[in-house]
Amino acid sequence: MDLVAGRAYPSERRPIRHLDPVLVLAALALAVIGLFAIYSATHQSLSAIGADPGRFVKRQVTFLAVAAVVVLLAASFDYRLAKVYAGLVYAASLVLLVLVRTPLGTSVKGSQRWFELFGFQLAPSELAKVAVIAMLAAFLSEMRGDATLRDVFRATGLAAIPGFLVFVQPDLGTSIVFAAILVGVLVVAGTRARYLGILALTAVVLIFGGFQVGLVEDYQVARLTSFLDPANDPQRSGYNRTQAEIAIGSGGVFGLGYLQGTQTNLDFVPEQHTDFIFTVVGEEFGFLGSVTLLGLFGLLLWRAFRVALLSKDPFGTYLAAGIASMLALQMFVNVGMTVGIMPITGIPLPFVSYGGSSLLTNSVAIGLLLNVHMRRFT
Repeated sequence: MDLVAGRAYPSERRPIRHLDPVLVLAALALAVIGLFAIYSATHQSLSAIGADPGRFVKRQVTFLAVAAVVVLLAASFDYRLAKVYAGLVYAASLVLLVLVRTPLGTSVKGSQRWFELFGFQLAPSELAKVAVIAMLAAFLSEMRGDATLRDVFRATGLAAIPGFLVFVQPDLGTSIVFAAILVGVLVVAGTRARYLGILALTAVVLIFGGFQVGLVEDYQVARLTSFLDPANDPQRSGYNRTQAEIAIGSGGVFGLGYLQGTQTNLDFVPEQHTDFIFTVVGEEFGFLGSVTLLGLFGLLLWRAFRVALLSKDPFGTYLAAGIASMLALQMFVNVGMTVGIMPITGIPLPFVSYGGSSLLTNSVAIGLLLNVHMRRFT
C-alpha cells in the first residue's frame, strides 16, 4: 500500500505502474529518425546560402523538448476531465480557425492557416484535430443504445464545421483527416453500415458540389488530375510526384547511404523536410529502412488500438479510436502520395516531418493514449 494525500492507495492500481513503454518508445524512435531525415533534407540547401546547416534540426529539437513536456501534461490528469471540458476546447478551436482567416493570421504560399508567435508558426487546424476527437468521443459516449441516423448526422456536423473552416484556408489534407477521425469513431461506436453508406453518399454529393461552385482551388484540382494522369503536366502539378518516385526508387534495397542521396542533396524533391520526408528514408536507407519506419508506425497504431480495446469506459475507447484513426490516415496518405498511390494533399508524416504544430498535436495524442491506458483499472 502507498500513502497518497493521506489515503492508503494500492500500489498496483497507481496509474504510473501501467505506463505503456512500447507506445512511448515507438513514438520516440520515429521522432529520432525524423531528426536525421530533416538534417539530410536541409543541410545542403542551407549551406549553399551560408546558413547554419543544422538550423532546422535545432528548431525540431526545441519542438521535441516542448513535446516531451506536453506528453507528460496530457498523461498526468485524469482523461475523463477531457470529457467535461471537450465542449469548451472545441469552441475555442473554432474561434482560432475563424481568427486565423483575419489579419491576425499569416499567409504562406497562398494559404492562410498559421499564427506567427515568437518566430514560430502555430497552425490551429492541428490543435483542432484533438478537439474534434475529444468532442466526438464525449458526444458518442453519452448515447444510450445504438446510434440513430440523427446521431450520425449530429456527429458529422461536429466534424464538418471545423473541417469546412480548414478546407477554405485552403487545406484539403487536414479536412480529410477530420473525415477519417469521424469515420473511425463512428465505426468503433457500432454505427450501422447503412448509416455509414448514407453518410458516404452525402459526402460525395457535397464534394461534387464543391467542385461545381469553385470551392476547390485550381492547384488542388491540378493535383488530383496529375494523380490520375502524371504525364499530363510533368513540369508542374506532376513534378513533386515524379521526383519523389525517383528518389525512393533510387534507394533500392539497402539505400544509397546517409547523406548520400542524389535527389536529396540536389534538392530535387520540393518540401522534402515536411510533406515529402519519407523520400529521404527511401533514398538513403532503401527498402529495408522504409519497412523499418512503417513497422514503427504499425507498432504505434497497434498500441493505440489496444488502448481503445482495453479502456474501461466508452469515452476512453472513442478517444483512443479517434487518435488511432488520425495517425493512421496521416501516415497512409503521406507515404501513399510519395509512392504515387495517393494524390498530393500536403499532410505531414507524424513525428517525422519538420514542424512544431504537428509534433505538438501528435504529442498530445500520445499523452492521451498513455492516460487512457494507465487509468484502465481506476
